Amino acid sequence: MRHVVLLAFDGIQLLDVAGPASVFGAAAEAVAGSYRITVAASGSEVRSSCGATLKTCLAGDIDPAGVDLLLITGGDTAGLRATVRNTGLRNWAVAVAATAERYGSICTGAFLLAAWGLADGRRVATHWQGSTELARRHPKLSVDTDALYVEDGRVWTSAGVTTGIDMSLALVERDHGAAIATAIARRLVLHGRRSGHQSQFSALLEAQSAALDSGYAALIDWMQDQLAEPLEIEVLAARVNQSVRNFHRRFAEATGQTPAAFVTRLRLDHARALLDAGLTPQRAAADSGFGSSERLARAFGKTFGISPAAYAAVAVRKAT
Repeated sequence: MRHVVLLAFDGIQLLDVAGPASVFGAAAEAVAGSYRITVAASGSEVRSSCGATLKTCLAGDIDPAGVDLLLITGGDTAGLRATVRNTGLRNWAVAVAATAERYGSICTGAFLLAAWGLADGRRVATHWQGSTELARRHPKLSVDTDALYVEDGRVWTSAGVTTGIDMSLALVERDHGAAIATAIARRLVLHGRRSGHQSQFSALLEAQSAALDSGYAALIDWMQDQLAEPLEIEVLAARVNQSVRNFHRRFAEATGQTPAAFVTRLRLDHARALLDAGLTPQRAAADSGFGSSERLARAFGKTFGISPAAYAAVAVRKAT
């Protein structure tokens, strides 16, 4: 039985605790006796950033040598600052990290991991909003600003909020195989399992947010349903009754991307979803509008740092 400890504090992001706890709890049911989950803190309870209160165990009462996985959760700035100064909690976490099979953080918990000297020389992930600040404060770290989660030796770190679920599923897969992890994902009604090298950013979500006040929201919804079509700039401009030149300028101002770059990113996200669903790179290329697997491979490799075929192989292993 592996003892999983989620380290919490006042101001925690509730999903940073509840998400991983749900994954490991489901794994403990699927594989009897596989995990024991403890939520620990410096007191008997913590108040989350949304106001909900959690009962916790005293970290100091837990033998550091008996912890197999320590994950430091994230939370608001005030909670992080107060916890950084908690020398008792820091000393306990350092003692755990010295012997634990694995340790790491979820979301902004990476700030505590770094401040306590537990990530020096490591590649780490954190919430995209905190990546620049984490890198500035802790130059000994290599901060991956895009990845959903990162494994660097014994250190596992995840990006923002829900990515703690993705990382926890990957940890379960490492311990008990892809079939168990996939079954848990289905039980939790997840849309799909995401690998660590996927981006924190959704082109569609970002553009929808940016376009709300620009008049392009309806166009973007239409584009999402027409990805297999050519989607030339003349067609897009005509949809919003603008000249090509005016549309190119205004769309780029609204979304931060040229129309061509935006269409490519939408197609890449769609192709990735198709590969996750088990389609071949050839079929994904055709259905997402790239036309050929070669064109998809060039764009996919440039953006995600992996070939569609390699990505598809990972998706197949997770599904089986």
